[in-house]
Amino acid sequence: GLTVAASLALGVGVATGGVQDVVLGGWAPPLGIRLAADGLGAAFILLSALVMAGVALAARHEMAPETAGARAAFGFWPLMLLLWAALNAVFVSRDLFNLYVGIELLSLAAVALVAIGGKPAALAAAMRYMIFALAGSLLYLAGVVLAYAAHGTLDLDLLAARQPAAPDALALALMTAGLMAKTALFPFHVWLPPAHAGAPAPASALLSGLVPKASFVIILRLWFEAMPGQAGPGALLLLATLGAAAVIWGSLRALAQARLKLIVAYSTVAQLGYLFLVFPLAGGDGAAQPWAAGAWTGAMFQALSHGLAKAAMFLAAGLFLAAVGSDRLGAIRGLARVMPMTAFAFALAAIALMGLPPSGGFTAKYLMMTAAFAAGKWGWALVMALGGLLAAAYLYRPMAALFARETAADARPVARARQAVPLVLAGASILLGLLSAAPFEFLQIGRPDAAEEGL
Repeated sequence: GLTVAASLALGVGVATGGVQDVVLGGWAPPLGIRLAADGLGAAFILLSALVMAGVALAARHEMAPETAGARAAFGFWPLMLLLWAALNAVFVSRDLFNLYVGIELLSLAAVALVAIGGKPAALAAAMRYMIFALAGSLLYLAGVVLAYAAHGTLDLDLLAARQPAAPDALALALMTAGLMAKTALFPFHVWLPPAHAGAPAPASALLSGLVPKASFVIILRLWFEAMPGQAGPGALLLLATLGAAAVIWGSLRALAQARLKLIVAYSTVAQLGYLFLVFPLAGGDGAAQPWAAGAWTGAMFQALSHGLAKAAMFLAAGLFLAAVGSDRLGAIRGLARVMPMTAFAFALAAIALMGLPPSGGFTAKYLMMTAAFAAGKWGWALVMALGGLLAAAYLYRPMAALFARETAADARPVARARQAVPLVLAGASILLGLLSAAPFEFLQIGRPDAAEEGL
């Protein structure tokens, strides 16, 4: 509760007073460390606060000792709070090594949350996740070492002010590759579906809704703030191509799944791919581009909307699992008659993921597709349109099962108070689109120049 209050206070401070700066210990960079909350960082801190509050309410029952077991019930809460602290640290850090510490803490907590149930499949998924996370951390740290050797500082703003050096391209490539593994961008996504599907529903909501956003925010900071001069057309094309492959491959894999949590997990792979389309839409030809700001803001809307909708979906899947003991599509048929609030929450979240109006997902895709048309890059617009059609296809399957005519007579009752949690999160993803003017203006606070003029 105190952290939620502090997050809200920070959001108000950014909205009314602009970027909030703190120089730790009074030592300015490069000797000391600076923390700064701009519109981007504060927006993700507020997203984390909302999702964490919902997860905490859901976990009061789902992670209770009589439901999850004594070990999981004991371990979930400190791990959740550690993960939250790491997220907040990443969103306000302006130092490359401080960001490394944040994502390491994040990975440690996330891996433990995957394995917390103790099932063999979950332990195997956690081990695979740990290997990818460790490889990503080593790649990122190698890039940090090269950047420090070349410039003698790790502060993002000081790096941006330095003259480019020979190791910069390699340093940026190493850091980006490591962060791509942590973000589960295709083809580094293989750890994500088993990890998210095998974890308890409250943990899955955190792993899908929040954890990949932290590493993506660092990628944005690197490319748009620390080293925008390294953004050549070839590199931007590569990032977007991997993003487009994630959209298509994740969607096709989701179509082939028979379990609800696996459908939602592969959907995460697809939805994260949209974020990387911002790179060619916001730059690549070296000239000022008036559509770049729309592309950058659209990607932020996509990340925020996805975080809310995906947390709602995983919490809803956990309630379906609690009601019938399985998340297979055949087992959840007709559950909308027994659990109308949860089914409605799942439907609202599906609207956001498909990018239908009036959701935040629609605002995101509208901004990004407008930028694609303005830039004459129709191919990326077609990828977004195809991704939306595929999302409608793979989300239709669980929706058809939930709203089937037969009634799930053997379903255990689930309290309406528990069903209200995913409904609030899914409703927030819709409100993000309905009330998009205020979030749009908020995101512009402290926006980097490269996000406005193009990389």
